[in-house]
Amino acid sequence: MLQETQTKNNQKLSFEDFKTEVLNDYRIAKVSRECSLLGRREVLTGKAKFGIFGDGKEVPQLAMAKAFKQGDFRSGYYRDQTFMMALGELTAQQFFAGLYAHTSIEADPMSAGRQMGGHFSTHSLNNDGTWKDLTKQYNSSSDISPTAGQMPRLLGLAQASKIYRNEKSVQHKSKFSNKGNEVAWGTIGNASTSEGLFFETINAAGVLQVPMLMSVWDDEYGISVHAKHQTTKESISEILKGFQRDNENEGYEIFVVNGWDYVQLIDTYNKAAKIAREEHVPILIHVKELTQPQGHSTSGSHERYKGKERLNWEKDHDCISKMRKWILDFELETENGEILRFVDGEEDLIILEKSAKKEVVNAKRNAWNSYINEIKYQVTVVADILDKIATKSKNSNFILKNKKDLVAIIEPSKKDVLSTARKSLRFLKDEKFAEKILLQNFIKDCLKDENEKYSTFLYSESDLSALNIVEKKPAYSKNKTLVDARIIMRDNFDAILKKYPEVVIFGEDAGFIGDVNQGLEGLQEKYGDIRISDTGIREATIIGQGIGLAMRGLRPIAEIQYLDYLLYALQIMSDDLATLHYRTFGKQKAPLIIRTRGHRLEGIWHAGSPMAGIINHVRGIHVLVPRNMTKAAGFYNTLLEGDDPALVIECLNGYRLKEELPINLGEYKTQIGVVETVKEGTDLTVVSYGSTLRIVEEVAIELQQVSINIEIIDAQSLLPFDINHDCVKSLEKTNKLLVIDEDLPGGATAYILQEILENQNGYMHLDSKPATLTAKAHRTAYGTDGDYFSKPSAEDIFEKIYEIMHEANPNKYKSLY
Repeated sequence: MLQETQTKNNQKLSFEDFKTEVLNDYRIAKVSRECSLLGRREVLTGKAKFGIFGDGKEVPQLAMAKAFKQGDFRSGYYRDQTFMMALGELTAQQFFAGLYAHTSIEADPMSAGRQMGGHFSTHSLNNDGTWKDLTKQYNSSSDISPTAGQMPRLLGLAQASKIYRNEKSVQHKSKFSNKGNEVAWGTIGNASTSEGLFFETINAAGVLQVPMLMSVWDDEYGISVHAKHQTTKESISEILKGFQRDNENEGYEIFVVNGWDYVQLIDTYNKAAKIAREEHVPILIHVKELTQPQGHSTSGSHERYKGKERLNWEKDHDCISKMRKWILDFELETENGEILRFVDGEEDLIILEKSAKKEVVNAKRNAWNSYINEIKYQVTVVADILDKIATKSKNSNFILKNKKDLVAIIEPSKKDVLSTARKSLRFLKDEKFAEKILLQNFIKDCLKDENEKYSTFLYSESDLSALNIVEKKPAYSKNKTLVDARIIMRDNFDAILKKYPEVVIFGEDAGFIGDVNQGLEGLQEKYGDIRISDTGIREATIIGQGIGLAMRGLRPIAEIQYLDYLLYALQIMSDDLATLHYRTFGKQKAPLIIRTRGHRLEGIWHAGSPMAGIINHVRGIHVLVPRNMTKAAGFYNTLLEGDDPALVIECLNGYRLKEELPINLGEYKTQIGVVETVKEGTDLTVVSYGSTLRIVEEVAIELQQVSINIEIIDAQSLLPFDINHDCVKSLEKTNKLLVIDEDLPGGATAYILQEILENQNGYMHLDSKPATLTAKAHRTAYGTDGDYFSKPSAEDIFEKIYEIMHEANPNKYKSLY
């Protein structure tokens, strides 16, 4: 070995510096391991709820950290604690604060207690919601638990570097990239490579040729299931050999390295990072022969499924033990015959190890005290209030028992405190004195405070929130210009692309042909195939691309060809995109716009209306349902001025309908969360959206022939819905309500009904039973007749409204049947 060595910054070190670095690496590994060991104990003693740790993966993560540079992004999973510690982005005390779910962003900067330990993130945003300079910090996108769920986002994080390197219009955005030199680093367990999301992402990254460096931590098991049941040939690198690039074909560079070999790991990661960073080639590093000393998680023990021979092998091949032996055995003879060593003897390492253990014990104690003392203070406050109440209440015995039980809890939770206070209040329902008010105020203040800790940041709360963007009406020329509605979409996207150089649009058939409905016609030719691009048939990673690009300062519009196909991507939307701002306590965002089309289609898989599943799975994403293309274009304009993610569902049967062409394309805005009364009436309020609303408009004309004058309200936006409570204002006038859509029973209509009746107190104004009209309980049958007998038809709508009016006034509206 040479007297000088290379580090992650490619600076030459003296032996003394190298020695210091090696011993510091060993110290970090030991601190991380001690955190895992003590963390498991904290779970088993009940102080923490659940634990899943990175023991056995420490040494390869040290090597990975050495090649990771500021500006780079990580998209990993819940075993990367050593990596985060090596970067200086996670302390032992923060590790335990996360384990205890401390609801302080200062104590637990990963999520303020909103995610279980092991889910790592950094802060991309300032407190006002604006972007930090991401090129001057190490970046970790917030982890999620679903296996391989981190993969789609990783693709977008990597693709951003390629866009910043090759697209001149965005190269001024220096907060997000330094000439596209950033690498996106992924990590995953070997068993999770069995997931479709892994293969979909691997394939897409190979096609796109993006700087994605994927590490597979391989300990041969997925919980209790051996690799022979997980992976063909029991090796992910073996079965991906066909992805290896060669002289004729682009592809991957694939490396295989043992996870206990400190020197080889550092060499491999430095080589791999250089290729990915400079050449924009995706990399797979298969890190083999790793162990998992404590098993999968605190839910079980690996002794249940590993034999004695395997357990002995794991003990012998533990990466920290191997590194320790290498340090002790290391000798280097200089040119003058001097023998250089890392340590003089084992005692040096024992001192270091004891110091690491003490550091972790102290960190655990400090984290616990910081967490529990806040709660104990609340116990003191409540106990004092209850003592005062007991002196005046006729139920003092019950009050004092509650207080005694609370004070007796050695390690109380917030639940214990608030539950005691609220149960005590029940005994005071018939009493009045000042001390009761103290208890009431404590409960109210506590609920308000905890609501901020647990329920904020589902959407943006900054000045950039899309909800702050006010409506701007479309303007028209004096000479009315009617066009196919797709022209409005196309020309509005043209205006958007001119206005926002950071906007990129991509999806199946979105590029060359300008989408299947020609809403992007000619725009790839005008703006290039980076800004308007085709993708493969891979909905999950289309959304993942969008998430990653949005996290790096671009404004992606990801197109899913039809609404039904959104189901392929719903897991990523739900688990990753919808929760990102929430689970990071407002410290990360991904203002992705998802464009799709649906409504009034024909056939089981082309029915276009699985709204119930969507609105109940994607809270955190705005769901917008414009009735025409003018409204849809206005939503895109609004969203691009805000910083929330959104799903825009265009009406598939509306592209060829005629609409008047606005003259302020790219500028007018449809306000989010605001309904529109498209027809005023006096007899009954009908709320609908999308293509079904047009049928309601047609029926309204027929109803006037039988003296029924309905008021029609276009929901426009489902998440959020009617923030101004205009629906209840309509009910004050009509006193009757019908909600219509083409979703299944109990879906979006039930949601809208709850919003109007419960949240807006609309029930107070009804003199008839509120009603819904939906599709049949089965999926939509094929063909025109299948649609007619599956979804609300014009006749269904007419007869439902007539029936409601008949019940209200049977003399005037004689029964039809």
